[in-house]
Amino acid sequence: MPSLTLKTADQADATPAYLARPSLAVIAMLFCGYLAVGLPLPVIPLFVHDKLGFSNLVVGLVIGIQFLATVLTRGYAGHVTDHQGGKRAALQGAALSALGGLLYLAAAIAGLAPATRLGIVIAGRLVAGLGESQFVTGCVSWSIASVGPQRAGMSMSWTGIAMFAALAIGAPVGMSLYQRLGLPVAMAACIVAPLLAICMALGATSYVSPGGHRLPFYRVISQIWREGLGLMLQGVGLSGLTAFASLYFAMRGWGHAGLVMTAFGIGFILTRITLGHLPDRIGGYRVALWSLAIEAVGQAVLWAAPHESVALAGAFVTGLGCALIFPALGVEALKRVLPANRGSAMGAFVAFLDIAYGIAGPTAGLVAGQFGYAAVYLLGMASALLGAGLVLISRRSAR
Repeated sequence: MPSLTLKTADQADATPAYLARPSLAVIAMLFCGYLAVGLPLPVIPLFVHDKLGFSNLVVGLVIGIQFLATVLTRGYAGHVTDHQGGKRAALQGAALSALGGLLYLAAAIAGLAPATRLGIVIAGRLVAGLGESQFVTGCVSWSIASVGPQRAGMSMSWTGIAMFAALAIGAPVGMSLYQRLGLPVAMAACIVAPLLAICMALGATSYVSPGGHRLPFYRVISQIWREGLGLMLQGVGLSGLTAFASLYFAMRGWGHAGLVMTAFGIGFILTRITLGHLPDRIGGYRVALWSLAIEAVGQAVLWAAPHESVALAGAFVTGLGCALIFPALGVEALKRVLPANRGSAMGAFVAFLDIAYGIAGPTAGLVAGQFGYAAVYLLGMASALLGAGLVLISRRSAR
């Protein structure tokens, strides 16, 4: 009888008790922490361009440099996640995000030279990038660990809902704070949000990732690069929305730029809620192919929009298309690695999206300077169609 009890305990240790749904504490933490990304999105381009007087190219560089810092630290974020757990990585990332908000607040101080304020904003973007790398990788891996690999697609759908709900709510809130109460208040909110996330995480349950042989980060990249490249091409359209929608709307004389990310987020969240199970059920490649085609349609609508309402509809359709690309390709990426390397795989996978943001921001700035803001969305359409072609080739190769 004692030996039977010991065997049962061993079996319990070997078989994790997965949740039926992703941990609500992790999802709530991710939402609060990611508000620090959404809040400054419409504010910083206007601040850098209109208040400090710098060019569209500089705006693109300022927005994109955060993602450069993020991509360069994804390997470290994956290492921390695989060895110390997603909770540890998420806590470290939230603390750095709060520090980035503090630097934004310092840049808001009147009386400093424009170049000095720009330098402080850039420093804030770099620190925020370091924080986002660890925070998102930690939370996504933590959520997957709570439900197990068989529900990885559903987990990534819910973490994406939290992130883009934060964008959809954070962008108009940040714009409203900036317009009504000034830049310092808007930037102070970027400090409060990740601190709330830390408070939520402290009492949350840690879910341990599986043990086993852990590959070097470059080896993990070599296994998931196809899926990562598809995600990277998807990110061009979203980058155009985040970096230049406020300036595009201002140029056309439209007054609701803060609603662009709200429209995007509504389409995104509706799709994630109603269809988030599809990558696990019918396969990631199939879902990603159709999603990229829909994103291309949304970008085309934004490019040709004659009225503000049509542009907002284009943002909504773009959200519909972007919604399932991350979980769809993420499911396929996770199939290519051993369980012990899932944190690194998620870090490497998301790094491709960081690369897209880092490259697309300055590229879109050059395109906008040469051909106008509408051409930014023509670039997004072309990138989505190219991504659909790549997914089609990858699916045929996998077969």
